[in-house]
This record gives sequence, structure tokens and C-alpha cells, in this order.
Amino acid sequence: MSRCVIIGGATIARYEDIKKYLRQGDFHIFCDNGLRHVEGLGVEPDLIIGDFDSHEAPELPVETIFLPRAKDDTDSVYAVKEALKRGFEDFLLLGVIGERIDHSLGNLSILLKLDSLGKRGLIVDDYSEMEIVSHSPALVGPEFPFFSLLNISGTARGITVENAKFPLEDSEIDCEYQYGVSNEPLPGMSACISVKEGRLLLVKVRRD
Repeated sequence: MSRCVIIGGATIARYEDIKKYLRQGDFHIFCDNGLRHVEGLGVEPDLIIGDFDSHEAPELPVETIFLPRAKDDTDSVYAVKEALKRGFEDFLLLGVIGERIDHSLGNLSILLKLDSLGKRGLIVDDYSEMEIVSHSPALVGPEFPFFSLLNISGTARGITVENAKFPLEDSEIDCEYQYGVSNEPLPGMSACISVKEGRLLLVKVRRD
């Protein structure tokens, strides 16, 4: 099964950086105003989804799902649900983190949903990569100058961080005290992060 790439309408300023994450054989779902990124990303839609409140309705020979404007799911959430119905296991989300913090936080919760279903989810923006760390350890390579561990769901326990400037051993992070912001892999090494209980949002920062 190919990977599903979902493109939202948030700003993408560094197309050349983002395009490095795209792979041949990806299935591209463009959500509403995400269609403005077609040229910049250099890929064609395989599926278009939206209520088209922020972009004119497309007239393209591509499968299109028209959504009502009054609904519970955002266009991005609906796109993820549709992709899950079609059997996708691996997700890359682009253009989903931007000026609207409410939409950005809502889209981060998509990573939690995918993790709870045992699917892989990765959000990429102009500055960073975002993923959930839960049952399997995660690595932060030396190509990332900074990384942060944020709790966006309950309390995470048994947190271990190795090969980092600020290591942790069997620690705990809850939603009220986010002390895992702005760590660094040791020079030339990959930081290793594991969590025994709960989940953390791992943000790998590519640039300031």
C-alpha cells in the first residue's frame, strides 16, 4: 500500500524543503485551499476533498468529494478518515500547521488518532517534523539541531532520553509542565527517546 499525503491550506514557504519528503507512488489528497500548493509541490491530486469555503470549487478530471460547510470534521480530518477507509497505513500531512492556531492544534490531534489506530503519521512544516512517540522508540538524528517533547494527551511516564544534551531517565511529563522543550542531540549522535506509558509529541526542528 502506498503512502497517503494529505495537503492542507496552511502556508508553505519553503517548497523545495517540503518536496524532499515526497516519494514516487504517494497518493495525494488535496483539501480545499490546499489546492493552491499544487504547483509549488509539483504533484497532481489523486483525490480532492473540501467544502470550498476558502478555494473555488475545482473543475478537474479528478475524483472530488464535496463536503457541507456545516459539519463536525474539518476537511483535513475528513480526508484522514477517507484515507483510512481506503486502507492506508502511512500518512504524511503537509500544509496543516499555520497561522490559525485552532486549526493547527486540531490537526496535531490527527497524529494522536493515527497512533491510537496503530498507523504512522508525520506532520511536516517549513521548520520541523512532528510525530507521536508511544510504544516504539524514536530517534532524532544529528541533522536536527533541536527537538522538543510535548505532552498533548494525559500524562506520559517512564520517559527516557539518551544521547541528548538534557537526558532523562524514567521521567514523567504532564500537560501542565512542558519542561521537554528545546533539547539537542549530542554532537554526531542520534538522540533516542522511549516512553513506557502514555504518548508524547516529538518535534524535530530542522532550522530556527
